[in-house]
Amino acid sequence: MTDEALRAAVAAGVLSSEEGFRALLDSVVEVARAIFGARAASIFLLDEARDELVFEAIAGEGSDRLVGTRVPSGTGIAGWVLVTRQPLVIEDVGSDTRFAGDFAQTTGYVPRGLMAVPLLHQERVLGVLEVLDRPKRPQFALREMELLGLFAGQAAIALDLLLAARRAGAALEGTGELERVAALAARVDALEGSAREPALRLLADLEALLGQR
Repeated sequence: MTDEALRAAVAAGVLSSEEGFRALLDSVVEVARAIFGARAASIFLLDEARDELVFEAIAGEGSDRLVGTRVPSGTGIAGWVLVTRQPLVIEDVGSDTRFAGDFAQTTGYVPRGLMAVPLLHQERVLGVLEVLDRPKRPQFALREMELLGLFAGQAAIALDLLLAARRAGAALEGTGELERVAALAARVDALEGSAREPALRLLADLEALLGQR
């Protein structure tokens, strides 16, 4: 196998991994929306390089137009949850000064109430999960937040894996591809927990391809 073919094969594996992790994020927001009977659910990714929040996955209102939309990281309630790392339940966003009403207007959907939790992975804040306009049940808010925390844990794992796949893709661009693959292998070896297994599978595929040379 030529170096160019190897590069193409590894890139295809990275792309496949990214698509799989995106699908997992989509399933998290779909199930969260269904479980809470909400009008919408969304996952924001923190782009540290640009200091922005990006709509990464959406179920319900806005799913057809908002994925990929960017806002400054401190914007609105999502920005507050990101910075403070604190979950939040608001039954009437119109009465909360943290709500970015102007931005909501531009999206074409202004929620009445929401729940939001930070997405934390190994002490890093990766983004925010929001559930919008669930039926108002103040007496169950604490229990619902506990349940939303479980969804947040799954979303944070998927988001971390997605970011790893994107870093791998970026590392394969330009020159010195094989050296970058070696560097990626070293990074994979340092991974722990749930992120390690899918990364090791990718390396196993690479090893199989190398054996065919």
